[in-house]
Amino acid sequence: MAVYIPEEKINDIKNAADIVDIISEVVVLKKSGKNFLGLCPFHSEKTPSFTVSSGKQIFYCFGCSAGGNVFSFLMKQEGISFPEAARMLARRYGIDIPVQTMSPEEKRRVSERESVLAINKQATDFFRCALLENTSGKTAMEYLLKRGISRKIVDDFKLGYAPEGWDNLAIYFSKKKQPDGLVEKSGLVIPRKGKSGFYDRFRSRIIFPIFDISMQIIGFGGRVLDDSLPKYLNSPETPVYNKSRSLYGLHMAKGKCRESKTVFIVEGYFDLLALHQHGIQNSVATLGTSLTPEHLQMLRGFIGKDGRVVLVYDSDSAGIKAAQRSIEVFDKGYVDAAIIVLPAGHDPDSYLLEFGTEPFMNLAAESKGVISFLIDCAVKKHGLSTEGKIHILSDIKVPLAAINDNVARSLYVKELAERIDVDEKAVLEKVRQVSAEKSSDIAKPAADYVLQNNGNRLERRIIAMMLQFPEVLSEVDNRGLLNLFEDNTLKSIGQSILKLKDSSGEPASELMAIVDDKDKRNIIASLVMKDDLWDRDGCLKLIAQFESSKYRNDKKLLQEIRDAEDRNDPELVLRLLKKKQLQVKKQNKIL
Repeated sequence: MAVYIPEEKINDIKNAADIVDIISEVVVLKKSGKNFLGLCPFHSEKTPSFTVSSGKQIFYCFGCSAGGNVFSFLMKQEGISFPEAARMLARRYGIDIPVQTMSPEEKRRVSERESVLAINKQATDFFRCALLENTSGKTAMEYLLKRGISRKIVDDFKLGYAPEGWDNLAIYFSKKKQPDGLVEKSGLVIPRKGKSGFYDRFRSRIIFPIFDISMQIIGFGGRVLDDSLPKYLNSPETPVYNKSRSLYGLHMAKGKCRESKTVFIVEGYFDLLALHQHGIQNSVATLGTSLTPEHLQMLRGFIGKDGRVVLVYDSDSAGIKAAQRSIEVFDKGYVDAAIIVLPAGHDPDSYLLEFGTEPFMNLAAESKGVISFLIDCAVKKHGLSTEGKIHILSDIKVPLAAINDNVARSLYVKELAERIDVDEKAVLEKVRQVSAEKSSDIAKPAADYVLQNNGNRLERRIIAMMLQFPEVLSEVDNRGLLNLFEDNTLKSIGQSILKLKDSSGEPASELMAIVDDKDKRNIIASLVMKDDLWDRDGCLKLIAQFESSKYRNDKKLLQEIRDAEDRNDPELVLRLLKKKQLQVKKQNKIL
């Protein structure tokens, strides 16, 4: 839904926002020449190919061809619209976007996403008030203190309480005249079956607001104060909340994750709070789902390509299941992962409360990689008898087959063979059998795909020249070079560049703001990132080469027409003549 934002405000935001600062919040960037390099947040990669230009204020990934300016990055990273990205940046840099300039219709069309975020903020205030100020929250606060949660943690994580009763929150929003439909979309209320009205999703529960990395409240978790079921309840998927892309506590952990290049991952809200309270701030929790590739991409942005993920589980069985599920995710995400399994009867919360930080960190230092952990568990379970070794191999062959890195797989095969004293070739054969049974997916080559399918080499170089050396734009315009282009996409980009030739801003960044087509933005970003050194003489030589190639093509086409006439092929002659007519039309536009 479009919302009007004055052009001068967009310019203020562009002038204030530094793309390197914004992207650095989610990607570890390192200086590389004039640009910055990091691991792409939009696809898994082992070698950094994600490039950010401070001078041009754009980004481009040479692996997946994603590119754009600071607005494009936020839109893709957060899944939001342009107005939402603009307002997010405006809030960050203290730029006021006047609401009073909106008409009633424009106010009505304020995006659904932003409305849901506002509702979540109001709900958080309601839950906080119920916990800290109302008598109904006294029992809840006593429960938190009994579990060792300090008031500082309560405040840092904005914990709250959903009081008893079916419709406290529904009535609260009704009094605030929030539309029922929007409150329902937030997942906070549920329609009554067969009756009008709504009832609260969260009742008699400790409330854990879930923040995104921009400190926006995107969802909620709730825990009962007794043993009723379900013990935990989470927000459903909403326009702002996707559990596969969300991690509890990441907004608090991101700085420490970047510093330590390590992240601890737990499964529960209280486990996460316990780690933070004991000074282990580089920790996050999954939200009722297994670890996903999207989670790993987010985390790699903070811990870097050499970073480490440590999974923390409260029993052998939970650890084994989680390890088996996560191997392929870790392998495809190129992440170094280890597992801590706590002593029986303990979860991270209870272990830290009883033993403290130092013993926990000692366990972390001794934690093993995922495959090594699974081998240990299999040996412990089956023993090293002949039958035991057969069962061990049966348990481990599938996880080994899930590893795509040939070197890593070879090393783990060797480790297993030595551990159970079985010939390495026999282990490898079992793993190959599993690999052969799996259907192989043939990946599309990602690198330079967009470029290879958009325009010939000289036309791409002309556009790159126009982007990187704006002083030549008048020459391109006067000679009508774009009328000679055969690729319509590149021609359209060139025309957009010429419209900006009198602008005082950075051409690439300015262009990103007016080009709506995603593929065009990716092409622009890829071309402007090339490290060509342009001067006027070099530009004129390229222009002459381009015009000369078109002249040669004209001569070649005339010769093809004569040859077709000599062979008495009227159909081919007709096709070639039509092609010649198109060329003449283009040339006439130049004159």
